[in-house]
Amino acid sequence: MVPAIDLNKLSAGDGDALAAMHKAATEIGFAIVHNTALSASRVEEVIAVYRAFFHLPAAEKAKIDMARTGANRGWGAPGSEQVDPEANPDYKQFFDSGFNLPAGDPRADLAVYAPNHWPDTPAEFQDVISRYYSDACDVAMQVLRGLAASIGAPGDYFDGAFDAPMALQRGNFYPSRPAWATERDFGIATHTDYGCLTLLATDGSPGLEVRKRGGGWIPVSAPPGAFIINFGEMMELWTQGKVLATPHRVVGGDNERISVPLFFNPSSDTDVAPPGAAQRILAGDHLQARFSETYVHLKN
Repeated sequence: MVPAIDLNKLSAGDGDALAAMHKAATEIGFAIVHNTALSASRVEEVIAVYRAFFHLPAAEKAKIDMARTGANRGWGAPGSEQVDPEANPDYKQFFDSGFNLPAGDPRADLAVYAPNHWPDTPAEFQDVISRYYSDACDVAMQVLRGLAASIGAPGDYFDGAFDAPMALQRGNFYPSRPAWATERDFGIATHTDYGCLTLLATDGSPGLEVRKRGGGWIPVSAPPGAFIINFGEMMELWTQGKVLATPHRVVGGDNERISVPLFFNPSSDTDVAPPGAAQRILAGDHLQARFSETYVHLKN
């Protein structure tokens, strides 16, 4: 069972909350957190804005198609991402936006800090998405501090690594599963996340499935105002395997589904090699390599 954790209690050092986070991190790779600074109404607002965008005509969304912008910012059309090379490209749509570096920052040339591309419609899109992004980053940092405490590290262990986070926010649009879909077709195929921590809001619809350690799949869902969290490959590497990255997928069902993951990753020059490693592993290099393996336009 995926543990449910009160984030305020976790931040206060509550023993039960710390134990639940330890179990989530070291045995399961997933948890559900609630009682955060992001209310159900804030989540519903951001989902409604993403939904309005995704229902625009394809020609309107194509103005900011990331296959044209050349980076991982803007709209991703169906078939533009392939997370599992053994499956067909995913049939979902998505919209990516991320961290804005200050003017003159030398890291601005790195692809992981590409400029954002915003649609003209809905008119409130940029404002709503940007405000949510800022608050979601704060919540994700609070989760990381609780994670650190739960695994016996200082509570501020990760703080210094996130001055310019490669934090990517995505709106995912999963339509109802197409009639043409085969066993090789998914909303998003089986994968582990690439970075450190994913903070996932959803519209409450089922769809996400998490692989059990002994085999098989379990469904995981949460209503608006509660968040599914999971850990990625970078965090597993950084903690020398103490924190687990767990495979998951979305097969798709009869109804459309919106989800909003925040992929919360450290600054590009952070060394995420495990303690005592002979070679440095820069977070930006790790992330860019995985993007290049996943985005169809970057493969080509």
